[in-house]
Amino acid sequence: MKKKVLGKGLGALIPEVESPEAPAREIDIDRISPNPDQPRFRMDEKALEELAESIRQNGVLQPVLVRPSRDGYQLVAGERRLLAAQRAGLLRVPAVVRDVPDDRLLLLALIENIQREQLNPIEEAQAYQSLLEQLKATQESLCGQIGKERSTIANAIRLLKLPAPVKLLVAEGRLSPGHARALLSADLAPAEVTRAAQAMADQGWSVRQAERWAKARAKKKQARPSPQDPDVAAAAQRLEYLFGTKVEIATRAGSSGAGFIRIHFYNGEDLNRIYTALTSRAH
Repeated sequence: MKKKVLGKGLGALIPEVESPEAPAREIDIDRISPNPDQPRFRMDEKALEELAESIRQNGVLQPVLVRPSRDGYQLVAGERRLLAAQRAGLLRVPAVVRDVPDDRLLLLALIENIQREQLNPIEEAQAYQSLLEQLKATQESLCGQIGKERSTIANAIRLLKLPAPVKLLVAEGRLSPGHARALLSADLAPAEVTRAAQAMADQGWSVRQAERWAKARAKKKQARPSPQDPDVAAAAQRLEYLFGTKVEIATRAGSSGAGFIRIHFYNGEDLNRIYTALTSRAH
């Protein structure tokens, strides 16, 4: 059975290596130069070593894709397999040779990585953005070429609006794209987004907690309440980060500083979590 590829009309771009028209051949690894448009920027060291061990035991099961170059060949897709083969001590790898134009290098590398789920969310977003620029394409036309919904591409590219420290948290897997979208929806200053993101990562917030926090922040911004003492506002925000839920600090009118702290919870599990956080700090 042939392997299904993404998008429409991509059979001419991504070779079916099982096809008799494109038989794999053994090529010296040192004759293969890297792909300058490779969309992956980070490499999972553990996963790479596991792949290298598999190659030591079983060989390279899926050929890499290369194109002819002046000094030999240039890698089009299969960077992890090539690096793992080198690590495994192989001198040659199976490869399919194709004449690939320059303006399709990034497209093929992106599709190959998407098929194998090898890009982190930030790398994928940067690859989409590069494709839009290189191909002078719209999001609508790009989604037809790579087999993705327009909303998927749009949501991915939105991640590039995050401050650099937050993008790093997403790239490392400490925050998910769901957390990132919640942060973006709060429409806060970059410094505040960064502080909130770090707190979410450190305290292991769920996406639902992040969404509730973002909704509460957005409501506060829309309500435009009377100015609050900066120290009180900072204390409330710190407690929100600490407990992962909405916290209100208010003083009673006409009192000499008396007031209340209100901590919101949304179900029994949420209550137990907050109670545990409070009582654990009492010892």
